[in-house]
Amino acid sequence: MKLYDAAWAPSPRRVRIFLAEKGIAVERVTVDLKTGEHLRPDFVRTNPQRQLPVLVLDDGTAIDDSLGICRYFEALHPDPPLFGATAKEIGLVESWLRRVEHDWFQAVALHFRNRVPAFADRAVSGEWPPIPQIPALVERGQCMWNAFADVLDRHLADRRHVAGDAFTMADIAAFVAADFGIATRLPDPREGREALARWHAAIAARPSASA
Repeated sequence: MKLYDAAWAPSPRRVRIFLAEKGIAVERVTVDLKTGEHLRPDFVRTNPQRQLPVLVLDDGTAIDDSLGICRYFEALHPDPPLFGATAKEIGLVESWLRRVEHDWFQAVALHFRNRVPAFADRAVSGEWPPIPQIPALVERGQCMWNAFADVLDRHLADRRHVAGDAFTMADIAAFVAADFGIATRLPDPREGREALARWHAAIAARPSASA
C-alpha cells in the first residue's frame, strides 16, 4: 500500500501522528501542494477530490479521508486504542471528533480558504465546480475559532485529554486544528486560556507530534 502525503497540510499530519503513536510504517508518496501537484491529472486519477491524504491499498482501493485511513489502521492494529476501548470511550471520542471537525477545523477552513488569493474559485475543497470566496466568511471563521477555543478551555479545566482519560484521536484532531489555525494567522488559542495551553503543551511534548 501507499500513503499519499503532504508536508504542511493538516489532514495528512493527523494521519502521520496517528501512525507514529501506533508505531506503523507505511510507504509514503509526497505530493507538493504548493505547486498544485494535487490538481494535476495523474493525481486526480488517484483521488478525484484532489485532496490529501489518500491511502491506496494493494488491491487498488483508495481511502481518501484522514479519519477513514486512521479507522482502517485502528481495525488492523487495535493497540493502543486511539478511538476508544469501551463503548463509553468510543462514543466520547466520536462525539468530540465531530465537534472538533465541525466547530474548530471548519473555522480554520472558512478563515483560510476565503482569505488567501490562491484559493480564488476554490473556496471549498473537494470535487466541486468553481466556488468563489466569500469575504464575510473570514470573520465568521475567526468568531467560530475563538468561541470553540473558549469551549475547549473550559472542558479541559479538570481534564488531561479531550475525550475521556486517555490520549485519543480526539486529541490528535484538536491539536492539529490548533496548530493549523496558528499557522494560518488566527489568534493563538493558548493565549489567556490556561487549560488549553497546558493540554497543548502536553500533546506537543509527545514524540508523535513531530511526525
